Amino acid sequence: MKLATLRNGRPDGHLVVVSRDLTRFASAGRVAPNLQGALDEWERCAPILRAVSDQLNNGEISGMTFDAREALAPLPRAYQWIDGSGYLVHLDRVRSLKGSIDAQLQDERPLLYQGGSDSFLAPTGAIVIPSDDLALDYEAEAVVVTGPVPMGVNRVDASAAIRLVGICNDVSLRRLVVDDLENGFGFFHAKPATSFSPVFVTPDELGEAWGNNRLNLRVRIHVNESLYGQPNAGRDVKFDFADLLVAATRTRELGTGTIVGSGTIANAHDDILPLKHDGIGFGCIAEARTAEKAVLGKARTPFLKPGDRVRINAVDADNRSVFGAIDQLVQLAT
Repeated sequence: MKLATLRNGRPDGHLVVVSRDLTRFASAGRVAPNLQGALDEWERCAPILRAVSDQLNNGEISGMTFDAREALAPLPRAYQWIDGSGYLVHLDRVRSLKGSIDAQLQDERPLLYQGGSDSFLAPTGAIVIPSDDLALDYEAEAVVVTGPVPMGVNRVDASAAIRLVGICNDVSLRRLVVDDLENGFGFFHAKPATSFSPVFVTPDELGEAWGNNRLNLRVRIHVNESLYGQPNAGRDVKFDFADLLVAATRTRELGTGTIVGSGTIANAHDDILPLKHDGIGFGCIAEARTAEKAVLGKARTPFLKPGDRVRINAVDADNRSVFGAIDQLVQLAT
């Protein structure tokens, strides 16, 4: 089943079930007031929500037109947002960036950081920046939402704790990364609000697109009209979501509704921008610039500026959107 949250004037929005083709929705307000409420009572709510999903997809209920512009993030705010480092290809590419410290880029155990989760951006919400000289970058990632996860969880139980899957744009301000790392407390100012796909999906709904605790789909990224990347989230994975959950629970349990990110999706290749139609490209601009320095001697792809539009969309083998697109305009704060 596919779940989304529509605006209703309240911080946590209104929970709806979305059709498989993302065209229609049915209200789930009688099942749970919002997605966090459904997660809190998953054993009771999931079968009811799945029955509504089946009725919607079978045409037994007509539903209403689904418009992603009316959607908030599926979890507009969450108890916890943890971002991981599942792709060593990405870490290898960014080791040369100013501010990176090799000792912090582990190869044997995934890196994790806690991001702000009190207010996520809607999938079509603007990325608002305080100034245009902060090297604004997108980061395309897969994410999972968990049920309760005990401290010291094993891989089998970690996998079973995954309730929902989606994608995100883990926005970064590259020029502030150096200050954050040098201060020794990890990312803060360099990581403004994250945005998420309009829809989160249960693993069973994904079929073969979900396996081995990873999302096996291409994630296509456009900046304005240019294709910047279409890496496959299931390839070149060093640490899958079970690994990330095991690492996250070394010293604590995770509460219901915790969101965990895969880290920037990255596949091994020799591309530089502009990208050919069958190229793999980059899950962030910083990687593209690193590749350009290696090939051309200097970086030429600019970071995002006010007026730019970023679109991130996971697609199946028939190029159909699975979670709906993250589609954001960059704006300067007034």
